[in-house]
Formats: sequence, C-alpha cells, structure tokens
Amino acid sequence: MKVLTVLLLVTTASLLTGCGEEPKSGQSESGITLSAPMNEITKLGEIPSFMSEGLSEEEKDELKRQILPDGVDDARTAEEKFKSFLEKAKAGDPVAQTGLGVMYYTGEAVSKNLAGQILENDPEMAAGWFFRAAEQGYADAQFNLGLLYANGEGVPQDMRQAVELFRKAADQGHVDAQNNLGAMYFTGEGVDRNEKKAIEWFEKAAAQGNEEARANLDAIKNAR
Repeated sequence: MKVLTVLLLVTTASLLTGCGEEPKSGQSESGITLSAPMNEITKLGEIPSFMSEGLSEEEKDELKRQILPDGVDDARTAEEKFKSFLEKAKAGDPVAQTGLGVMYYTGEAVSKNLAGQILENDPEMAAGWFFRAAEQGYADAQFNLGLLYANGEGVPQDMRQAVELFRKAADQGHVDAQNNLGAMYFTGEGVDRNEKKAIEWFEKAAAQGNEEARANLDAIKNAR
C-alpha cells in the first residue's frame, strides 16, 4: 500500500475569503513552531548559496543539471512567485497560502531558524501556512498537512490527525487523499483496520484515474 510523500504545488487561482495572518516566530495557533523567514529567495535557474558554497563554476553547473528541471530559465523567478503568494496569503487566500507552504517545504523560499541558522527547507513554516489554508477547508492544504503529520515533518507525527485531514480532503474528491485514506484503512495506521472501507476509497480514487489506487485494488484482489 502506498502513502504519497510528495506535496502538491498549487498553481490554479481559485480564490476564497478568510483570515490571513502573517506567521510569526514562535508558536502558531495550531501549536506549530514557526521559524523566521529570510529575505534571501533562491531564483529559479539558480541554486541556493548554502548549497553552492565552495564549488567551482563547473561543479555548480553540474549541480544545476542534476537538481533543476528543464525549462526553468523560462519560468518566473522564485522571488516574484514568493512575493505574489505572500501578498495573497496574508489576505487569506488559501491557494496562495498552500503555494507559499510548498515553497518553504521544498526550500525554494530560503529561511532560517530562531538561532539564525539557514535551513535547506522549512517544514515547520510550511505546516503553518498549510494549517491556515486547511482551516478554510482547502483540500490541497488538508492533504499536504496530512502528509506532514503522517511523516512527522514540521509537526509531531500523528497518524490519527493525518487520517482526519486526508478524510476531509477525500470527501471533497481529492484523488491522492482518497488513495492515502484507503491505504491507511488497509494497514490500520491511525484508524481501525477496515478492508471494506479501504477498497471503497481505492475505488473512488481509481475511478478518477489514479494508477496507484488501481494497483492497490489489484494487489488486494490477487491476495484473496
């Protein structure tokens, strides 16, 4: 059974109205400890300074080839994207809050902890932004926050909380949340094991074209 570990990078512009507080250093309302953002933003087409320090130009070029996607030079800079997300996120837009959370999670937006140490990525800050969007019922944020709880990244590992967040997203038709919820029902992680419910969620995800859900259904069928 597969539980996904990749966050969704939201690029659509669906707008909702809500309370958009700026995250502060220390404890958020959710109990999540947030770190302090830096002004340094890594641009697309570049690698963060803490990764390239001490490398020759040839080594930097090789690192770029290994870690940067094709066509990145044609994309907007991360700084532009960060500023756009931040403005909308502060105003309460859950899509922007989720996008900002992804930037902190992936390290596209560079931040530091309270001791001033540069972080390669910041799951705590990501969790804070996902929480704000999830509170507004935004399915992608609920899914992403569920992943952080399932993996214990940025928040204490809590499988029951992960299940609840996946369920909220799955009820809205989020296909990856449906597959993950099926996997957790099948394995009994964070919820009482229930193969019937697992199959129901796998079937819902498979009906939307999710190949992993189809593979999970085949695995259950072949095991019988």
